[in-house]
Amino acid sequence: MVDAARARKLADRIKVVVAETLEMRVKDPRLGFITITDVRLTGDLQQATVFYTVFGDDTQQQDTAMALESAKGVLRSEVGKQTGVRHTPSLAFIADAVPETAAHIEDLLAKVAVADAEVHRAAAGATYAGEPDPYKAPRLDEDEDDDAEADDAAVAERESDD
Repeated sequence: MVDAARARKLADRIKVVVAETLEMRVKDPRLGFITITDVRLTGDLQQATVFYTVFGDDTQQQDTAMALESAKGVLRSEVGKQTGVRHTPSLAFIADAVPETAAHIEDLLAKVAVADAEVHRAAAGATYAGEPDPYKAPRLDEDEDDDAEADDAAVAERESDD
């Protein structure tokens, strides 16, 4: 197995090389506004998965995917030249789903904010079902006070009889 730190460094280098090569050397008109977001290598450094995002609609994303597939050989040879590894890893391009996932999370957060606002509106005029603080010291009822006084009087009467 390869050292994890070495694999990380090589992945970062591949990311930079692919981004620079796409910017400087690849002149395909189908290539849209692309950003290389991440590169992941297998444990044996033989395959690199390049994640990318494209700014635009679905047709621009599809055109960019086709342009990347056609430029795969140029990109791989440039990676081999600039990294200096014995075996140049094969490249696989995968569209990154981060923007769609982020948009979905933003939609969910907006729905939760609306639901929270409704709960706060309902709670604004609410009152307690019982007492506001049911955990205060126990209170003696008036009936219990009368019973306690009667008990005291009975005890005092017995003591006076003795």
